[in-house]
Amino acid sequence: MRMAFAQEAVLAMDPLADVRAPGAAVTIALCGHWDHNPPCPLAPHHSYADRMGDEVRVRILFAVEPGLEDTVRQGIDQALTGGQLIGPDGQTTRWQLRNSQRSVIQNNEMDQAQRLICS
Repeated sequence: MRMAFAQEAVLAMDPLADVRAPGAAVTIALCGHWDHNPPCPLAPHHSYADRMGDEVRVRILFAVEPGLEDTVRQGIDQALTGGQLIGPDGQTTRWQLRNSQRSVIQNNEMDQAQRLICS
């Protein structure tokens, strides 16, 4: 049975860089492309980013069988360690991974986590 998990990362990004790019990189790592038909082949997931100056905090929620949790976390970290994404407009967005760690699902994320489990 799937369970929901969270991963949180802190990235250094130019203040004008597209904060959606790291989430798209994670989707490519987990699904093969950012634009794909559901369901996600490995783990349904949702990412969002908050900018704080030159840092961006990225949170990724995902749902997976517990035995695949580490595989998904490795995919997330590899995507974020890659440090760049060429978007559909041909622009390259770059970032530097400062930190990535396991996190707990916050109260305000419970509904989203449940949707991912049921996906």
